[in-house]
Amino acid sequence: MTTTKSLRLGDLEFDYRVCGDKKDELVVFLHGFPETSIMWVELMPEIAALGFYCIAPDMRGYSKNACPKGVSHYTIEKISNDILEIADTLKPGKFHLVGHDWGAAIGWDITYNHPGRILSWTSLSIPHSRAFASALKEDKEQKKMSRYIGFFLLPYIPERFVRRNDFKAFRKLWKRSSPEALENYLTVFRRKPSLTGALNYYRANFRKGRKPIGDVEKPTLFIWGNRDFAIGAFGARKTRDFIKGAYTFLEVDGGHWLVQSNFDEVKAALSKHLSSHREVPKRKGKTYQTPGNL
Repeated sequence: MTTTKSLRLGDLEFDYRVCGDKKDELVVFLHGFPETSIMWVELMPEIAALGFYCIAPDMRGYSKNACPKGVSHYTIEKISNDILEIADTLKPGKFHLVGHDWGAAIGWDITYNHPGRILSWTSLSIPHSRAFASALKEDKEQKKMSRYIGFFLLPYIPERFVRRNDFKAFRKLWKRSSPEALENYLTVFRRKPSLTGALNYYRANFRKGRKPIGDVEKPTLFIWGNRDFAIGAFGARKTRDFIKGAYTFLEVDGGHWLVQSNFDEVKAALSKHLSSHREVPKRKGKTYQTPGNL
């Protein structure tokens, strides 16, 4: 069962979901846009059953009491530091990291810049930043797919557009989400500071450009849907060029929202990946499911 808690880091208070035994290895799940940690509630118990302690924070901008005013507060560096501090507070030491969409963009950054903290890394939908940068420069399909980013960089107008007709545009993106998740998303994005905070991820990290990260050496799983409306094949397949450690690329017949549309495939691949890269063997005297039983 997944429960919701909160913790304070300085002036900010983060909400997070947790599932599993704190004595087990930590797995941190990072949500994307426009979602919250509730996107992981069905997957977390499945992973906890394998012998992992799972946490999923509502990141900066999404947690009600963690919405600092101003674009400069939403750089990847600051959000990455939030995640590391949350992990340190809840269970110090190394951890496994899983991210989707913006959570994946942040996860790539953490995995590269803080490799000593990471046991394994899993990205859903989002390629390595250098692969994505190459796609934006060289691939016509990706250029077309990413036009929306320029719109999100504008002040005020994106907020008004998103709120129009009670979030009609976003409701199309949430059509596979549960009623509980839908209500959670509406609650969060109806808060003006949260919607602006979420959009500030784009404004803080695309306006001036950002130096892509280097090669990743940690065990990496990358799952991409070949019908993704936001990420094309060029960047997805080029990611291999920037991984120097163990690497698994799984292409599935799905779109961008892989946890909802390809749950069983994501669960199986993630279960195998995490179980293959434990820091220590499973504790004696405790029985867990194995990936083969899922």
